[in-house]
Amino acid sequence: MDYELVIGDRTHSSWSLRGWLLLERFGLPVRTRMARLYSGDFDAVLSEYAPARLVPVLRTPGGVVVQDTLAIAETLAERHPDAGIWPADPAARAAARWLAAEMHSGFQALRTDCPMHLGVAYGDFEPPPAVLDDLARIRTLWDMARGQADGEGPWLFGAYCAADAFYAPVAARIAGYGLPVDGADADYVAAHLADPAFRRWRAMGRAEGVHQPVYDRPWRQVTWPGPALLEARAAAAGPSENAACPYSGKPVTHFLDIGDRRFGFCNAFCRDKTLADPEAWPAFMAIYDS
Repeated sequence: MDYELVIGDRTHSSWSLRGWLLLERFGLPVRTRMARLYSGDFDAVLSEYAPARLVPVLRTPGGVVVQDTLAIAETLAERHPDAGIWPADPAARAAARWLAAEMHSGFQALRTDCPMHLGVAYGDFEPPPAVLDDLARIRTLWDMARGQADGEGPWLFGAYCAADAFYAPVAARIAGYGLPVDGADADYVAAHLADPAFRRWRAMGRAEGVHQPVYDRPWRQVTWPGPALLEARAAAAGPSENAACPYSGKPVTHFLDIGDRRFGFCNAFCRDKTLADPEAWPAFMAIYDS
């Protein structure tokens, strides 16, 4: 049976991103349910998970409701001890929990001045001293983590773990607001932007097309700094190379073009999430590369 995860708007809800990555990145089956931020729908959906009142909220296959990303991480680690949610080495595991907890409760200036917005990037933001102080502390923690890595890989402790899920929204803020990092820290931010799971989350947010004006900032917008995207465009009608949607297997009704090739999908969302970043979706790329 699948887990059930209630999330907020993908473009803006950093807490929801963390919760979703804790399942997606470790191959745990999950169905998501949206609770639109700043709407009556939010309270209506959350009422079904009382007394939870914030996203993300997890419901286990056995019906246990868990709110808060730290609690979700520990619950999943208990239920899936071989998934690698925390590092295997005890010292690295303790450090990873430390980093996740400090991110969970800290960096208020970064949160306030640089709210997560996966729809835009800014080119002329000048971070105030408090944001730079937060950034310096983050870089200190990342350097400590790399010194305790118990495996190979681009992530804080070598292999991807829960600490990386917690710092994915931080990496998005650093990239989106052009905050100053270099060396190994810049490489770590780039690893998040290139991560297929992160790219899928961002693509789904773009497909949803939700605009929350409270997150808008007045600075000059620039191209998102992640990997270059395979250019795609919506098409009005078929026929397409594939008769079945790569995700659902249902007959195709919506279409997009890449170059002179046309592909079909079973609904607008399947098409639009692919349109936003085709290479983030293995099921689609299997058709594209065939």
